[in-house]
Amino acid sequence: MQTARVTILMTPDRKSAIERDAAQMGVSSGEFIRLAVDNFDPDRQTAPELVALVAEVKELLPAIGASLDRSADRLGATHGRVDRLLRDMGLRP
Repeated sequence: MQTARVTILMTPDRKSAIERDAAQMGVSSGEFIRLAVDNFDPDRQTAPELVALVAEVKELLPAIGASLDRSADRLGATHGRVDRLLRDMGLRP
């Protein structure tokens, strides 16, 4: 496959944002930009429902994270109780 270089100029803040977003996706910034270009359709507009859904999810993320943290704590405590019970029963050293 032959490749050709394309140079674009952007602000340092925008470059940092692209690098951050690419890292979150687990791809290079070049791959991130290629994906964005490949999926860009100037005739397609973002559905208002999708925009509202994304906003709602972003608003709920802190609560979701807190709920997951509580669940992890409860699982850890339950694991400890089961471990102690198995030790008391002589089933675990």
